Formats: sequence, C-alpha cells, structure tokens
Amino acid sequence: MVRLQTATLLLATLAPAALVASCDLSAASSALPKDVAGVASAAGSCPDVTSISAIAKVDWAAEFGIDAAVGGKLKSGVMAAVSLEGFAKKLDADLKVACGGLANDLGAGGDFATGKAACEAAMKAMVDIKGKLGGGFKIALDVAPPHCAASMDAMADCAAECDASIEPGSVKVECEAGKLSGSCEAQCSGTCEMSAAASCEGTCNGSCSAKFKGSCAGECTGKCDGKKVDGAACEGKCKGSCSAGAEGSCGGECRGECEMSAAASCEGTCRGDCSVEMKAPKCEGEMTPPKASAECNAHCDASVQAEVECTPPRIAIRIEGAADAKLAAQYKAALEANLPAILNIAIGMKDQALSVAADAKAVVDGVQATVGQLKASPAIGARVTACVAAPFKAAFDAAASVKANVNVSVEVKASASASAGGSAGGGASAG
Repeated sequence: MVRLQTATLLLATLAPAALVASCDLSAASSALPKDVAGVASAAGSCPDVTSISAIAKVDWAAEFGIDAAVGGKLKSGVMAAVSLEGFAKKLDADLKVACGGLANDLGAGGDFATGKAACEAAMKAMVDIKGKLGGGFKIALDVAPPHCAASMDAMADCAAECDASIEPGSVKVECEAGKLSGSCEAQCSGTCEMSAAASCEGTCNGSCSAKFKGSCAGECTGKCDGKKVDGAACEGKCKGSCSAGAEGSCGGECRGECEMSAAASCEGTCRGDCSVEMKAPKCEGEMTPPKASAECNAHCDASVQAEVECTPPRIAIRIEGAADAKLAAQYKAALEANLPAILNIAIGMKDQALSVAADAKAVVDGVQATVGQLKASPAIGARVTACVAAPFKAAFDAAASVKANVNVSVEVKASASASAGGSAGGGASAG
C-alpha cells in the first residue's frame, strides 16, 4: 500500500525552515509554534481545518494570496494531516477495545486512556496469571495470519476528488503482485477465503470436518501418527478431522482458506488471479498510486488506510502442564476472544502502519519548491504556518501514536504465547 509516511512528512516541509532541515519527527514537532492557538490568533483569522470537508471548501490560493498550484499543494497537505490523525485515532480505538477486553477478561479491567495503556495492563495481567500457572506449563499458539486489505476503488475515487487535474473514471490504481483480492465471478487461481464451510480441492487451512490428512494445531479426532485419538493435540500427522489450525487435504468440509490446486470457482474472497475482472478489488500489499499529486496520494492513502478491512486470524491455543486448570481455561478463553483483533494490527497492518513513522527525506525533497515559494513572502509564510500549526502538530503526534501502538501490539502477541520462563510458543505461522 502507498506508504502513510508520505502523508505525515509532507507536512513538515510547509512549516518553518527548521522543519525542512531535519527528517526527525520530534525535531519537526518541536519547531512548530508552542502556543498554536495564540499564534493563529495573532496572524488573523484562519480557515476551518477541523475536517476534510471543511478543508475541501476553502480556496487556499485566494485565502492566502498565493499561486493556485501552491494553494493546491497546501490544501491537500492539510487534508493529509487530518486524514493521518483520523487513521491514528481509529487504530488507537481498535487497540484500546481489544487490549482492554483482554485485560478485563483476565481480571484487570479499568478505564484506559490509550490503546498503549490498555495493552500494558493486559500484559501485566498475563504475567500475573502465568505466575499462578506454575513453572512447568507450556503454551502453544498457532496463528493463521489475518488478511488486511484496502479498497482500490476508494483510493481511485479519493484521488479523483482531491486532484483537479484528474478526470473522474480515468484513475488507475495497481496492486502489488500476488496481493490482489476481491470477488471473482469466474475462475479463481490462488487462495479462496471461503464464506462458509465447503469442499476444498487443494490445501485446507483452518478446520476440516472429515477425511483430513495433515498437521493439526487444534484437536485431532481419528488417528495421530497411526494412534487413535479423540479430540486430542497431535504433534505429528493427523488423519480424520481437525478442529483448528489444519493444514492439509480435506475430504469433508473445509472452513477457512483453501489453497486451490487448480483454477476453480470461489464462494468468498479470491486472493490471486481471476479469469475476469475482480469485483470490489482490494490490495493487501503496496498499492501503486494514480498519477495524482504526492500530497493527494498521501491524503488518500491515510484516508483509505483508516477504512482497511481485516479478515481476522484463526488461532489455536494449547496449554499443557498448568497447575490450575480453571485459570488456564480462563487465560485461553481471554486470548481466543481478544487476541485476533490485536493480531490484526501486530501482523496484518504492521508494515503499512509503521510507514507513518519512516523516511521523511523523500517527501521533503519533493516539495522544496513549495517551501521556497512560501519563504519568498515572509508575511504569507508566517500566516500559513500559524494557520496549519494545529493540524500539522496533530499529524506528528499521530505518527508517534501509530508507531507506539504497533510496537505494543507486537509485544502483546509475544507475551501471549510466552510459556514459563518467558519462551514464546507456537510455530512460524505465529510470526
């Protein structure tokens, strides 16, 4: 997906020269006026920059007496700031609900101010419970990762609305190879995320009702390495049925994903290729943006990222050797209920979200001309700086918030699967 950092760090280039000279977010933030409201008031009235719709209504060139092209860059840059702030707030709210739920289910509920605070409380609660499970317990966490995708249609529509040079309907957005998903009304080649349990001609990832052969991270019923089992953990090859974490052939009904051995119809979400044009296409990787301005692409990417939809991960948890079976059951139930939403961020959105806090220099280089034009008129530059100080500061704070929330979500994931002694359980699929 288009990197969100573009949205954040474009903002630094329109502030004072100190911002342009540094690619450091903390330095850029400190260079902004401390008394944002006071400076804006001293500069005279400022346009409404509290929402995208309000920003879009302003004729920025006429408002500040600047060139139309410069006004367009300024307008879409402020829109990028507000979009980025919205993305950060949604990420924080989602994490606060998920980690807050985990903390509450583990007996450490409270009123948490941020997602990071909720996650820290959840991790402390996990440590407390593990301390009561004894020194010999082991946790095995198997994760089929989430799939988080952004709408390519929404990206195209946003770019056309933001950049006046683009004709509606002419915008083309491309997705990283192998990362396209959507509804395929013909033959799908790749993986089918099935909307309901169905037969799978290929590899079933999820659960299988009958005639299963493969690895099973959940409960195996039938035979495990040739020995009869009835709903038990199986470290080897399971034959029969698998309740979760299945990876193998399935002669019954598969629930989850089917890695198809050949092109076939897909009742659900097709990931890969479709023999006809994909409907409602989404991209789970990096999107190649349309030929709109860098500022518009930044705004649209942040806006679209805020509406990302995730297919939650499928998790299978096994706890063995616990001194308190009831407490172990509580811990398992709390993870099953709340960990998937945390993993959406820790795994599914991690790379895209962290781009908010990365690489300012490329954006700074791309808008040097705009900065130069504003600096040519100190009075105009001073008023512009004052009027955009609040959304720009909010954008820098948003970048820091996103980074902190992604990092703490990864810490929760590691803590959840750590057994006695602090070692993390689970296989590669948990990473």
